Amino acid sequence: MQKREPASGIPGAGHSRNFTQYSGLQGFSTGGRYFFLGAPLCRLSFLEHTAWAAANIIGVSGPAISPPISASKTRPLLVPMLDLNRQYEPLRAELLDAISHVIDKQQFILGEAVDGLERAAAEHLGVAYAVGCSSGTDALWLALAAAGIGSGISPSRSRPVHQSPVGAVVTTPFSFFASVSAILRAGAAPLLADIDPVTFNLSPGAVEAVLNGPRGAAVRAILPVHLFGQCADFSSGFGRGRGLIVIEDAAQAWGAEWQGVKAGGLGDAAAFSFYPTKNLSAAGDAGMVTTNSEGVAERVRMLRQHGMRRRYLHDELGWNARMDGIQGAILSVKLKYIARWNQARRAAAGHYHALFAAAGLAESGPYPQHGVVLPREAAGSWHVWHQYVIRTARRDALREFLTARGIGSEVYYPIPLHMQKALRGLGYAEGDFPEAERAACEVLALPIFPELRADEQQAVVTAVAEFLS
Repeated sequence: MQKREPASGIPGAGHSRNFTQYSGLQGFSTGGRYFFLGAPLCRLSFLEHTAWAAANIIGVSGPAISPPISASKTRPLLVPMLDLNRQYEPLRAELLDAISHVIDKQQFILGEAVDGLERAAAEHLGVAYAVGCSSGTDALWLALAAAGIGSGISPSRSRPVHQSPVGAVVTTPFSFFASVSAILRAGAAPLLADIDPVTFNLSPGAVEAVLNGPRGAAVRAILPVHLFGQCADFSSGFGRGRGLIVIEDAAQAWGAEWQGVKAGGLGDAAAFSFYPTKNLSAAGDAGMVTTNSEGVAERVRMLRQHGMRRRYLHDELGWNARMDGIQGAILSVKLKYIARWNQARRAAAGHYHALFAAAGLAESGPYPQHGVVLPREAAGSWHVWHQYVIRTARRDALREFLTARGIGSEVYYPIPLHMQKALRGLGYAEGDFPEAERAACEVLALPIFPELRADEQQAVVTAVAEFLS
């Protein structure tokens, strides 16, 4: 790829990183434990990863297999990126009872369990409406389409099924793929704005620059992402003063708040994901749209069932995006504990902060030099710490070092969205979003979950200190 000079004078922007390097296997799970491996697949084969994982993490009989990366022979403590068993075991009887109730009722799609979850979720978030659906990705599309963004057909206007994008939506280049793909799926055009280097969220100043730029007149909505469990900075209103629609991507932020308002109630509509690794998680894919608009909620319900308001009468081109009853039952049980779990995550984040500071590793940032830059909770924000993401100059080497010691980690995200092969048609190039590109080179997520023990956190920080010494 032809490299463009960084668009700003930020030191190191767009540097020292082949964004095509990451591909293929990055981790595996076993028995509810997730271990995200550190070495890029281009350097280790699938069989090498699998053999080493089986012998050294899962535990099998037979001769020991040397790790693919050199490491000390002593492994005092293995630390998974996430251990779902620790959450499941205390709730086992309650979860199985809830699942059995759905099976006894034979309400496998939507039904009482989903209805109950929707009511409880709306109350928990302080919103008027919550509508369950099949995934966080579908929730994003449903929210956009129900709010009238894109080229969909609505009761108030008739449009051809296939046509050019209608309107533009501003969002971030530093997020999961669905943040942009959902905009395209809705029939709108994504416009990207760079991130804040401290929070990794959409920069209000960068959004204003897009709105005041040559394509600003085409913008109909803003889609801020509440990344890693922290709400985007809503102090600017994200175009509300211009009459723009705001759709929150709250996939990672159940329970997070901005100035006392929970994620899900900050914009015109919001999308949540209940993927199994999320703070509030299902036993598979599931999602939800929240809104304070009766009209938006009604359209989401219609669109999630192939555009039907009445059986076999299709008013619009919808989608099959309904939530399963079993997922609704599981989430209803877990919803009762999410406040406690989020508090435990906040405590774990605070403990990491203290350990890194005590070890003399924490740098003020926002860009790392010789140590690590710790994540911060922004003023006005209530962070739920879906991920604990540090910045470090030698990220890939540190990740390999941690992997060799049986410590999980992950990179969110190694390739900014504007540099993804599938999104080349957006017309962006390397250097266009220097903050996102630099973050992609430096971020590393460390293990954090409600049941993470203090000795495990100490093992993580000790390993980081050993690497940096």
